[in-house]
Amino acid sequence: MPVERTDAEWREVLSPEEYHVLREAGTERPWTGELLEEHRVGTYKCRACGNVLFQSETKFDSHCGWPSFYAPERSDAVIARPDDSLGMRRTEVLCANCGSHLGHVFPDAPQTPTGDRYCMNSISLTFDEN
Repeated sequence: MPVERTDAEWREVLSPEEYHVLREAGTERPWTGELLEEHRVGTYKCRACGNVLFQSETKFDSHCGWPSFYAPERSDAVIARPDDSLGMRRTEVLCANCGSHLGHVFPDAPQTPTGDRYCMNSISLTFDEN
């Protein structure tokens, strides 16, 4: 069931840093996220609502400074939408369950099975070890 909260409710359940990234489409600094070097087998979920987003088997080192995955858990786990901010065309990735900003997807990973690089903010995710 989709999660809907007011801004005030989101501010109550998220830290200021989490709120900035997840609800205001902010970006954490590269090479600073706690999940960048996570290599255990497990599941990555939306920090805001717990929606399952990615499996560790699809994570790869893209050398971009953020955790990267080549495919979401399910095609309907995320929403991709055009993002023309910062003077360039990108594709923003949102949690399909709560609409929180996760990061961006780029078609620049030919070494992966899909060719895609889902470049996610660590602060947008939680990790559960299997």
